[in-house]
This record gives sequence, structure tokens and C-alpha cells, in this order.
Amino acid sequence: MASYELNAFDRRFQSISLVGAIEQQSPYTLNVGYWLRDPNQYILWPDMVASHPRQDFLWENTCFEIFIGVQGEDYYREINLSPSQAWQAYEFEEYRYPENMPPKVAYDIELNQLKKMHYGLNVSLDLTEFMLIHKLKWTDLFIGLTAILKTSQGDHYFAMQHSSPHADFHNKRDWLHLF
Repeated sequence: MASYELNAFDRRFQSISLVGAIEQQSPYTLNVGYWLRDPNQYILWPDMVASHPRQDFLWENTCFEIFIGVQGEDYYREINLSPSQAWQAYEFEEYRYPENMPPKVAYDIELNQLKKMHYGLNVSLDLTEFMLIHKLKWTDLFIGLTAILKTSQGDHYFAMQHSSPHADFHNKRDWLHLF
């Protein structure tokens, strides 16, 4: 398991700390955990939903995201995970393309489990179809972990690193995890 401290785009905002952990489990299962420290309870949490529905525009509220890139390829996947238990996966052919809003849904990634925990969020994703269709091995993939935290102090954008002049989670240079 590898862990990463996610940094706020606004470096002055130090009230919340966030760590993400990535683990390959079984031939096609990806587990990710987000550990959050919010001692002032600034985060605004979305209301819980009954099951794990696929929903668009989750980033309009507190949302955790996983980006899955492929070495030497332009295409990638974006997975949005809400503490409400809703989720969605999107496919992109290249940087932010196609530009549809919401983006094109990716049905080649499935959710095994999504849980809001007292410390943050835990998710298990099934990448079987995505990896088999594209003939991928774990070593072909690289991962970016991000979060949009809606707080009483405004919106804050967390990522493994921020190399753009503005918060840009689609910038592959910031997806640091390799298998």
C-alpha cells in the first residue's frame, strides 16, 4: 500500500489535512482510502443516499476523485466518489475531451464498495473490464488522487501535487502513483 499526503491548492489553508492510500488487491481490484483530519469541522457533508447510485455532478459538493491514466496513452478515466454513497465514472479520450457536461459515463469500471467512515472514505473498484478490453497490466497504469472539499471556509481543492497555475485535476503530471 502506498500513501500520499494530498495538498490544498491554496497553501494558506492548513485547517484540514488529507491523506490518500492506494492498494492493488487481486488481479483487477483497486482499493483507495482517504483519511481526513478536520478538527474544526469545516467540511460540509452531502446527505446520504439509500444505495450506491451513479450520479453526475458530484463535484458540486464534497467529492473525492480517482484518475486512472495509461502509460503512453491519451485516454483516461475519472471516478467521482461522494460521501453520500453516490458515485460515477467518466471516460476521456484525451485531456478534458470530449468536453460534454456531464462527461461521457464509463461503464468499464464498477464499484465493489464505497463507505463513508469516521476518518474519511474507503472505496473498492473493479477494473476488470477496463483492464481486459485495453489489455492492461498494473504497471501500465498511473493514478491521481484528488478531492473537492466544500467547507464553511469556501471550496478547497486537494491533490497529490498542483503543477498548474490553477487547480486542474486532469493534469496527468500530477498523477503520481505508479504500480
